[in-house]
Amino acid sequence: MSNNPDAYYLRSEVSNSDLTALKNLLHPVPMPPGVKERAFRFGTLVDAIITEPDRVNYYRMTVDDEQYNDEEFLLAKEMYRSLRTTARRDRFLAKVLEEAETQCFMVNRDQEFEYAGFPFTLDTRCKWDWWLSRYGFGGDLKTCAASTQKEFEDAIDFFDWDRSRAWYMDIARSDCDFIYAISKKNCNVFTTRIRRNDSVYLHGRDKYLELAFQYWCLAL
Repeated sequence: MSNNPDAYYLRSEVSNSDLTALKNLLHPVPMPPGVKERAFRFGTLVDAIITEPDRVNYYRMTVDDEQYNDEEFLLAKEMYRSLRTTARRDRFLAKVLEEAETQCFMVNRDQEFEYAGFPFTLDTRCKWDWWLSRYGFGGDLKTCAASTQKEFEDAIDFFDWDRSRAWYMDIARSDCDFIYAISKKNCNVFTTRIRRNDSVYLHGRDKYLELAFQYWCLAL
């Protein structure tokens, strides 16, 4: 495990992002230009403020060399304040913010999979927003456009966050996982806990197995 982001992105193992890229290639969904890029860019800002503050320059309003504006920074800071406020009444979140390692990655060599009765292996990797090494599991931080818990839960399937969490759980061989999502609309904080073999895990696992098998076939 390492917390060096450059080392992570230079690696060749298969990540959940690689599976997403394959899905977008095989099943493209038309979107207005720039929508995906803007969402990713803002998510990077919030992630950095919460999990990698050393990358953030508040005076220049930058993350690394990426420039942001007043409105973006104000919203991101308000979302962070909301998360900290939530932690005052959510003991689990408070423990996560206090104890978790952030932005650390794991690698598995020759991870074994089976799809439709066919066994195959891939070298895999994942990078955790939060990893609780003392307890052997971790979780994910998201920004979202949801205004309610129901909208957040719908987003888990729509954006394939279930696939991501199952992928991470199986790389880490962990039996539980979690997501905290902060709304860009009202700064509310939503959460869900995931257990191995619950419906979210199983649905996500089905998603990633199909894509991982397709990835393996294309790599032959």
